[in-house]
Amino acid sequence: MSPGSLGRWGAGSSAVGGKPLAARPGGGTSGGVLHLIKLSVGPRDVGQLREIQARRAVVDPPLRHQTRMMPKRAAELIEGGSIYWVVAGFVQVRQRILDITEEAWDDGTRCAGLVLDPILVPVAARQMKPFQGWRYLAPEAAPADIAAGSEALGAEAMPERLRAELRALGLL
Repeated sequence: MSPGSLGRWGAGSSAVGGKPLAARPGGGTSGGVLHLIKLSVGPRDVGQLREIQARRAVVDPPLRHQTRMMPKRAAELIEGGSIYWVVAGFVQVRQRILDITEEAWDDGTRCAGLVLDPILVPVAARQMKPFQGWRYLAPEAAPADIAAGSEALGAEAMPERLRAELRALGLL
């Protein structure tokens, strides 16, 4: 973990980047939970996203996703926020954001490291048009979690292409 850590999940941190929350520029004080939504570029399905993240967590722990822009509302994100992944054109899963760190890519360019809980939580699938980067997502706009055991029987066993077609038709 880099020295630029912005806090820990559940640690009750009262500062972001060494500044009190009340003095945090560009975002005001932390007023509650906030989420992010982001396209998962590359993986064809949630299973492939899970495999990629599992390898990444072993090779370079902790599991994190690096992104160019540092969220200005970081304190709200680490208060219990999640990143909602758009996979194959649908919001399908989320992961809790545990921490946000200041990092650098191999070429020295600064970036943000979103430290993620390795558990992918299935959510009610929602079609999403492509967009660049990430967006903030208000809790009331976030898709609901799918309770374990309430998934359509056998849906995970279907080929991803068929599941995508059924989702596009609003049948899954």
